[in-house]
Amino acid sequence: MELSGRVAVVTGAASGIGRATALALAAAGCRGVVLADLHSCEETASGVKAHRAEPLFVETDVGDLDSLRTLFARCEEVFGRLDVLHNNAGLGEGAGVWPEVAPERCAAIVDVNLRGVVLGTQLALEPMRRSGGGAIVHTASGAATVPLPPQAVYAATKAGVAHFTRSCAPLAESHGVRVNCVCPGLVDTPMVLETGGGQPAEWLRPFHDAVTLLRPEEVAEAVIALVRDESQVAAVVNVENAPAAS
Repeated sequence: MELSGRVAVVTGAASGIGRATALALAAAGCRGVVLADLHSCEETASGVKAHRAEPLFVETDVGDLDSLRTLFARCEEVFGRLDVLHNNAGLGEGAGVWPEVAPERCAAIVDVNLRGVVLGTQLALEPMRRSGGGAIVHTASGAATVPLPPQAVYAATKAGVAHFTRSCAPLAESHGVRVNCVCPGLVDTPMVLETGGGQPAEWLRPFHDAVTLLRPEEVAEAVIALVRDESQVAAVVNVENAPAAS
């Protein structure tokens, strides 16, 4: 897909991978980038403007159906089309470990990481079909394929995202919408620090110290590549960490 003049929605756009992808989409030529988050996206919006694209912030709870409906309605209302969706918003167990995690937190993880991806994809289909087709990329995780006992709920939702991606293959023919996902390893984002209440948790430390953390921009590059490559349908793409420098 050629990105010049396109319109994209990025969830979880306030920081980390979402911010990096929003900026990359603007730099690639998108004319409009809708920034969906519960937190301020002022810094992301400034970066989008610097690339001569128009940002639109829509306060969004991706786990809430009405909130998602508002997001896509605002996108079409302001820009008249939808071409790209990055389902990126994510939530982990934080400083808790399974099963000593509040049930409310577990419910929120499922709502954001899986429910939000499924509903976001479904609600994007008709706007994208009206625009002549589109591309959706989910952010899953390396935890989708490797057991992660301290964050079992997070891992389960990411495995669900990967399998959902594969199951969406027919949408390329029925709606002209290609669905793919990226599975990053450890990324230098606030989520890593949340595991230990401001620093990597002890259980994460051996992994953290063994690799070089990915930069959010590296994951954004993989997202953009999937959007651009028309041959990619229902692909689950790993973005792996390099070993730590010795």
